[in-house]
Amino acid sequence: MSLLSRVGAELARRAVAAAPVVEGRVLRYDGLILGATGFPASPGTLCEIATDSGGTVQGEVIGFARGHVLMFLNQPGAGIIAGARVRVIDGGAVAEVGDALLGRVVDAEGHPLDGLPPPRCDAVWPLAGRLMNPLARTAVDRPLDVGVRIINAALTVGRGQRVGIIAGSGVGKSVLMEMMARYAEADVIVVGLIGERAREVGAFVRAVMQGEGAQRICMVAVPADRSPLLRLRAARRATAVAEHFRAQGKQVLLIMDSLTRVAHAQREIGLALGEQPTAKGYPPSVVSLIPGLIERTGPGLAGEGAITAIYTVLADGDDTTNDPVVDTARAILDGHFVLSRRQTQMGVYPAVDLPQSASRVMGDITDSAHRAAAQKLRRMVSLYLDNRDLMLMGGYVPGQDPDLDEAMRLWPRIEAFFRQGPHEPAQFEGSRADLLALTGVAE
Repeated sequence: MSLLSRVGAELARRAVAAAPVVEGRVLRYDGLILGATGFPASPGTLCEIATDSGGTVQGEVIGFARGHVLMFLNQPGAGIIAGARVRVIDGGAVAEVGDALLGRVVDAEGHPLDGLPPPRCDAVWPLAGRLMNPLARTAVDRPLDVGVRIINAALTVGRGQRVGIIAGSGVGKSVLMEMMARYAEADVIVVGLIGERAREVGAFVRAVMQGEGAQRICMVAVPADRSPLLRLRAARRATAVAEHFRAQGKQVLLIMDSLTRVAHAQREIGLALGEQPTAKGYPPSVVSLIPGLIERTGPGLAGEGAITAIYTVLADGDDTTNDPVVDTARAILDGHFVLSRRQTQMGVYPAVDLPQSASRVMGDITDSAHRAAAQKLRRMVSLYLDNRDLMLMGGYVPGQDPDLDEAMRLWPRIEAFFRQGPHEPAQFEGSRADLLALTGVAE
């Protein structure tokens, strides 16, 4: 009886330990979309597909059609033959999170890119996030020092605010992000580099991951040549990491470059699935993706921290009015900073176009003197830039407009106020004091 009991216990243990294997076979493959025999797997499930070379590639379930499971491969164009085995693997729905990610650079699947051993995380968080009652969230009522003078002074960011940096190519978005990653007053900084050039990813990592400040930064990087599903997964992973630290009560700064590349990835997937393109070729799924990603950030519940999110948005041809991604992002975000190519050509960095930029929460987190000074600076900048060509041609006679005269007189000081080197941090209180001194607004 004793022997039979031991044999029975061992068989029971093995039955529990042996998890069921869920698999299917390849029926259709066009180099991008793979169809397999039906097996139980929800969208987002990761699968492993055998190749003709004896290795495997990964794919992600994106939907179903006519009893087949549709997958998008992480390695498009892989050598796969009809009848190849498809096996479900773990890891599709959650991201490993924890303090071990701080000071590290990982890819969309959490694998290290910095040459160090894999981070040993102690918790997991859903890649799709957790729904929160909007009425239970705390308010955005405190300013966040981002280390950039013009933003601290005239476009004050609040803790838990979501902001977009809208600009064309080559006007200083990366340098502005680097400054905020170095100098922002946050407990944890999560940087998502989504769909950018590999050279730019390496340059950003070398510029930011230095010294003691690197120990509060986690970076998730996926270059432009990777699968669109990996780019989407990286954006969700970066957001999940930020949500985890927010739940721990920490102030988190999430910087994502760029929201447009995330939209491009969703466009590739949507069009491959047969969605009808709308404005500028974007299918409807892109319009629903952007709010779903942005709304996961912001303030947490009582006792939690907040995620201050900064997204870069590319404006093709410097067009900030007719791009559907720009319009969608601007409608859901709590503010936007437009970078001006004209100011770049004038040598003014950071090239923030103050009249076209806005912070929707500044009125709730600053005092009346600060707001009055910011409004006066905005008016002087707008007056000067609108009339600059007229003044250069000699078409304006001083004395006709007192406000324009003041803007002309103060313009050298205004330019100096805007200018800030990438290695020159500007604290919030100092930026506010400089603004009041420049505009002459009394406390």
